[in-house]
Amino acid sequence: MEDDNNIDFHQKLLSIDEKLELEDLESLKFLCSDLITPKNIEGIKSAHQLFQKFMDEDLLNKEDCFLVAELLFLIKQHYLLQNIGYTKEKVVKELSTKGKISSYRVMLYNLSEEVTKDDFEYIKFLMHKDIPKPLTSFLSLLRHMEKQELLSENNLEMLVKVCQPLSSNLTKRINQYKNEKKESENLLEGHVPEPPLSKAQEEKKLSVASGTAESSQKAFAKESTEAEQYMMGHRHRGHCIIFNNFQFLTMGFREGSCKDAGELRSVFEWLGFTVTIHDNTTKDEMERILTQCRTNPEHKDSDCFVCCVLTHGESGSVFSSDEKSIAIYDLTSYFMAHRCPGLMDKPKLFFLQACQGMDMQESVPLEADARNANISPPAPKKIPQRCIPKEADFLLGLATVDGCCAIRNKIKGSWYIQALCHQLKRLVPRQEDILTILTVVNDEVSQQADVEGKMKQMPQPAFTLRKRVIFPVPLDAPPPSKENCLTLE
Repeated sequence: MEDDNNIDFHQKLLSIDEKLELEDLESLKFLCSDLITPKNIEGIKSAHQLFQKFMDEDLLNKEDCFLVAELLFLIKQHYLLQNIGYTKEKVVKELSTKGKISSYRVMLYNLSEEVTKDDFEYIKFLMHKDIPKPLTSFLSLLRHMEKQELLSENNLEMLVKVCQPLSSNLTKRINQYKNEKKESENLLEGHVPEPPLSKAQEEKKLSVASGTAESSQKAFAKESTEAEQYMMGHRHRGHCIIFNNFQFLTMGFREGSCKDAGELRSVFEWLGFTVTIHDNTTKDEMERILTQCRTNPEHKDSDCFVCCVLTHGESGSVFSSDEKSIAIYDLTSYFMAHRCPGLMDKPKLFFLQACQGMDMQESVPLEADARNANISPPAPKKIPQRCIPKEADFLLGLATVDGCCAIRNKIKGSWYIQALCHQLKRLVPRQEDILTILTVVNDEVSQQADVEGKMKQMPQPAFTLRKRVIFPVPLDAPPPSKENCLTLE
């Protein structure tokens, strides 16, 4: 029986490991670097290896797994807490008595969450003499500074110096930590007993432990009255239809599109949607499918609707497989409230991977999803808002601004769809809303370029959403597959 309990406990830890990405592992290793020697941490390549190290150090066992719960809470992977019998509220309640991660370590981690890519490059430039080897993240820079004795719990001057020109919020976090540390030390030196805390003070203290009062106030506002959320309480999240047009009469074959379709299916099934992929549909077939979907009675018992279109396109429209133009507005207007009452007051999300203008045609493996290629693209027009109905609850995610191309890699898939799927998998568990996720997608895509550095891309969303769209991860949903489920023959 004891062996069965141990196996069950290890299986729970392994299920957490499977859902964490490399970026999450780096965060965990950084946060617990005061608990395990640097030599032991360096060789850890997976979360389950880290958990085993905790057990070796008597920091984790099946009766007490709070350390894992605390770490998941700090990196905002709240949905994984259920695997070990915790909730976000339970962690907050026990944090003041069971917490093992130092406020210093939490403060540094929260700084890293606010530092942008541009900020990081600026800091590396400032400190180029002190960082002889290339570093890939702000957390790795902090670790390097600690090894070089440029940073410690009692030595924050260099950190303040490099953060000060970037953001007042960064220095505010550091100064707040220093003030709280000083108050704590004064209390210890004077042996002044801590007075009983009011409920509000206790909540503030707990929130500081998870990242400072300022960040907790932001989180509280995010979770309550600042902006309401669309309801996501139905067991069935909704329908997701994917039009995957990759074969045409005369237009170029869209190699790599099935990679995109497979990733979209994997992610939206993970989010609880019923996903249907329609390959190479004519205009009549697309209109028939949209009509059937519009009248589907299951919308009444769902939370949301998603439509993805992968095809060639031009300004304000996309192409069917028989090369007929379909206005984007016509696609979205099928789901207006008077035409689709089952989706009234529910978010309707459209994601389009298609060029919206002419583009330079580049060599393999990059292509443009445009009808024709041209060296001089027309000046972009401000058309995305015209592509969605003038009523609430619509979102349109365009792979590119009007007049420009949308790049697709023949092997890896399109820049936009791959970034969208990656960030949904990464940020949905952190309870980020769809507009925040699309902002991160914009940043990721804008950083990409072809080998020669000539081709760039900037996605553009348009929306009439009234509330925030936050997808809960269904309790019984498996993690999104790391492998593409569709391939070309």
